Amino acid sequence: MSWLLVTISAYFLFGAVALVDKYLLKGSIPSPKIYTFYIGVLSISALIFVPFGFLVPGPLEIAISLLAGGIFIFASFGFFNALKLFEASRVVPAIGGILPLFTLGLTYFFFRGEGILGFSEILAFLLLISGSVLIAFKKGQSSILKSFQIVIPTAFLFSLAFVLSKFVYLSQPFWSGFIWIRIGSFLFALFLLFSKEVREELFKKQVSFKPKTSAIFLSNKAVGGLASLLQNWAIALVPLGFLAFINALEGLKYVFLLIFTILISLKFPKILKEEISRKILFQKIAAILLISAGLIVFAL
Repeated sequence: MSWLLVTISAYFLFGAVALVDKYLLKGSIPSPKIYTFYIGVLSISALIFVPFGFLVPGPLEIAISLLAGGIFIFASFGFFNALKLFEASRVVPAIGGILPLFTLGLTYFFFRGEGILGFSEILAFLLLISGSVLIAFKKGQSSILKSFQIVIPTAFLFSLAFVLSKFVYLSQPFWSGFIWIRIGSFLFALFLLFSKEVREELFKKQVSFKPKTSAIFLSNKAVGGLASLLQNWAIALVPLGFLAFINALEGLKYVFLLIFTILISLKFPKILKEEISRKILFQKIAAILLISAGLIVFAL
């Protein structure tokens, strides 16, 4: 169960990263395309892990690794776009609520039935997903319905990248597979240079971040890189049949995000303002209880 502890640690860090992403995308970073471009380019920093073990596998293994990294970049663009347009503590969990269903289906499809779960595992899985969906739901909010035009394809792409990453770690040592996936993210991020918006931002406008924004961005990406490393380690460790549980456990990230958001919005409302009321808190507490119940059932 070491993969479970690694996963929880990763989602704690991801919760903090998502909060800072919301702050940056609110105005400091020009657009999701620019933000995604920088994320992808910074992925090449994974080369620092080459001394830990780097192999050159066969052409098929390299292709799958690069594809996994590339799809992750396209999914990230959808994620940042949704994060910029809609409330962070609602749209982000919505993606997480759908993602494990896609992962379960893709695992079953690609690995020939390895995604089949027992009764208690299905119960835990449904509790975890229900908690994530409940924390994202808002009655009578049309923007949530509109957001699903971004949420569904983004969740599918994240899931596909996730399953392909498992392919990579089944065929390569962890560090080698991780590096190849990051190289794929870097290469696919370069395709964003075909966007006129990205080229103008980088080469014509010559806009540079303020020192404070640059420091926040780089620090946040360093934490995000550590979280991503932990998540990939969990993917490598988890038994194949439990792969979708890593996605289902993303509800923990939204619990951490909710806690961070409430604390920041109460103390610094000018930096990040989040709608908080007794009804909303009750709904989200109920969601946290569902997620907690799912963890307990799964642990037992």
